[in-house]
Amino acid sequence: MKGVVLLVLSLALVFGVVKSLEVTEQDLATDESLWDLYERWRSHHTVSRDLTEKQVRFNVFKTNVKHIHKVNQMNKPYKLEVNKFADMTNHEFRNSYSSKVKHYRSLRGDRRRTGFMHENTEHLPSSVDWRKHGAVTPVKDQGRCGSCWAFSTIVGVEGINKIKTNQLVSLSEQELVDCESDNQGCNGGLMENALEFIKQSGGVTTEKVYPYRAKDQRCDATKMNAPFVKIDGHENVPENNEQALTKAVANQPVSVAIDAGGSDMQFYKEGVYSGECGTELDHGVAVVGYGATNDGTKYWIVKNSWGSEWGEKGYIRMHRGIDAAEGICGIAMEASYPIKLTADNPKPGPQKDEL
Repeated sequence: MKGVVLLVLSLALVFGVVKSLEVTEQDLATDESLWDLYERWRSHHTVSRDLTEKQVRFNVFKTNVKHIHKVNQMNKPYKLEVNKFADMTNHEFRNSYSSKVKHYRSLRGDRRRTGFMHENTEHLPSSVDWRKHGAVTPVKDQGRCGSCWAFSTIVGVEGINKIKTNQLVSLSEQELVDCESDNQGCNGGLMENALEFIKQSGGVTTEKVYPYRAKDQRCDATKMNAPFVKIDGHENVPENNEQALTKAVANQPVSVAIDAGGSDMQFYKEGVYSGECGTELDHGVAVVGYGATNDGTKYWIVKNSWGSEWGEKGYIRMHRGIDAAEGICGIAMEASYPIKLTADNPKPGPQKDEL
């Protein structure tokens, strides 16, 4: 009985902390009340700081909280929250999580023109959600490593493997970080480089075999030489064409790049994101579906790699069909997907504990 009481009290404390992170006018009234909010935030996210660092971080936190509260008072179709990034400046946030897609594109040159196998897709459904088809693994967390390009790539490969083989297997981002030499590991890269690597190397192994460590390591050839899923190549979606992107997503999850550096993106909680952002592509994510709200607002369903605490359990819905050809935050500029022609994998199906 005592154990049950303690459990109830613990849960009450947890939910009390979470509830207390909803910013009120009272929280904003004084530095003292904001400091109390900051301490509750640190406790909830188990963030440890020394006294000097705490003061610096508190000032950042205070600025961010005021921004979050201000935006949430506006009549926007999305809301922000005081999440785990709340004591990081936007500059620090971009440096820690950026994949520098636009930078690597400028070094590599224009995108290679490929075929587009989904061009003749007709009678597009009004909505698609590959999660409902069991083609998307649980949300992952890249940590403070600019490896989002690897996570974006793997979502596409996991998805097409499920579609072709009816097996959903969590695959290894770390293999790409360590072994894909055309990209720069935690310092960023391009999804199409990673897709080409997977094709040329004979496949990619599972996350269980080659687990994620959120840091650059020496390539483990023994693990790399145990591929589980192979692909036959990749194609690039015609750029600046949301209709083409819609056709691709109707057939499989698609890797895309976005400009994710804005403060509203950093603190996104829920709703259809329509915040300010440019086309400075700096983050790899994956579109796993699309749909529309009851009022007719169209959106993309985007899987991120910042953990399930961010956004809508790790996802963000982004406004679809805006006036700009490149789409919101440049989402239609740099999209690609893997091709898998057969249902054959290099090895037999996974055991239950590999799923």
